[in-house]
Amino acid sequence: MSRLRSDFWVSAYLRRCSVEGVDAALRKRGAAEAGAIFIKVDQLDGTASLYGPAPQLFLDESGERLFAPILQGVMPLDVEERMARELRFDPDLWLVEVDDRAGRHFLDLAADD
Repeated sequence: MSRLRSDFWVSAYLRRCSVEGVDAALRKRGAAEAGAIFIKVDQLDGTASLYGPAPQLFLDESGERLFAPILQGVMPLDVEERMARELRFDPDLWLVEVDDRAGRHFLDLAADD
């Protein structure tokens, strides 16, 4: 089964956040078909977390996008610095920023076996 295009996935994700009453914004538009997607969650208390694509070993045949935490409970500037490095490596990535005091992200996370 093929995976949903990045642009469709991001659009659906933004709608999900809106339905849940959580502010989310597209900060960087990437490659429509297969750009890597990163989610920054700002807890609005001086901390933030960053989620990105799970390593390939966690992927299965379902075609679902799985995410893994990259940074958790760090200063928002740390997330920005990490994303600057990611952008130098992959300028076609997507970045969505979520503002939620509870730190909700609504992502499917890869299991830590």
